[in-house]
Amino acid sequence: MKTVKTIQDVCECIAGWRRDGLSIGFVPTMGYLHEGHQSLINRAAENDRIVLSIFVNPMQFGQNEDLASYPRDLERDSRLCEENGVDLIFYPEPEEMYGADFCSYVDMSVLTEELCGLSRPVHFRGVCTVVLKLFNIVTPDRAYFGEKDAQQLAIIKRMVKDLNINVEVIGCPIVREMDGLAKSSRNTYLNTEERKAALVLYGGIQIGKKLIKDGERDAVALIKEIKGYIEKEPLAKIDYLKAVDAMTMSQVEKLDRRVLVAMAVFIGKTRLIDNFTFDFEDETINYQKGNGPKD
Repeated sequence: MKTVKTIQDVCECIAGWRRDGLSIGFVPTMGYLHEGHQSLINRAAENDRIVLSIFVNPMQFGQNEDLASYPRDLERDSRLCEENGVDLIFYPEPEEMYGADFCSYVDMSVLTEELCGLSRPVHFRGVCTVVLKLFNIVTPDRAYFGEKDAQQLAIIKRMVKDLNINVEVIGCPIVREMDGLAKSSRNTYLNTEERKAALVLYGGIQIGKKLIKDGERDAVALIKEIKGYIEKEPLAKIDYLKAVDAMTMSQVEKLDRRVLVAMAVFIGKTRLIDNFTFDFEDETINYQKGNGPKD
C-alpha cells in the first residue's frame, strides 16, 4: 500500500494500472475511519485496485462548524486500510486541492434545497466540487458511498448523470453499533451521557418503521410521532426530520412512492444524521443492514 499527497503521484499510479488493464474502485472519505468505511472498502474489493482518499474538505464546512476539531488520525486510518486491502491512499493538503486562485465550483438546484442542504447552505456546493475533482483525479470505474448520507448519495448520482461522468456510483448500507447507533466519525465527540442519548435517533427510526408496517400512510402523522419521541430526550435538539421523495428530495404529504425518512439531530453540540427508506411500490422497507442490530 502506498500513501501519496500530490495529484501528480495519484495520476502516475493510476496510469500504470490503466496500462495493465486493471479496474479501479474508489472510496472518498474525510478520514477517522470506522466499520462503515471498512464496509465500503470491502465492497470495493470487486475491483482490481482500491483507492481511498482522506481529505477533510474545508469547502463543505460552514462558519461555526467543526472543521478545526474534526477527528484526524492518519496512522490509525492507514492501519485499517492496509488490513483491508487498500492499494493507494490519497492524502492531500487543502492547498493541493484548491490553489490560491481557485474559482470553479459545482452548484446544483432542487436536490440540495431540503434536509442538509437547507440547514447547511454551503455544504453540497463543497461536496459536489470536491467529489468531481476527485473523480477527475482518480478516474475510477466505481465509487462507493454510504447510505447514511442519503441526500449526498442522491446528489452525487444526479451529478454523475447530468455531467456525463464515466463512473458507477454505488450506495452501501448503513453500518450500526450493536445498540443501533449509526457509525460516524462524529460519534467520538459524544460523552457517556450523550452517547446514551444518541440512541434516540435509532429509536425514532424504529417507531417510524413500525407505524408504516402497521399501515400509516400520512407523512405528517408519521413525522409527528417520530418527533414526539425524539423530543422526550432532553439532550436532543432536532435540526430537521422529514419525509421526502427519495429521488427528488422534495417533501411528501402521502407515503405513496419511494420515500426517505431522514433526520439530523443535535445531541449536545454534536450533529448526527440517520434515515430509512420505504418503497411503497413493493411495500418493502430498506433496513440498510450492516454490522449491528437486526430489525
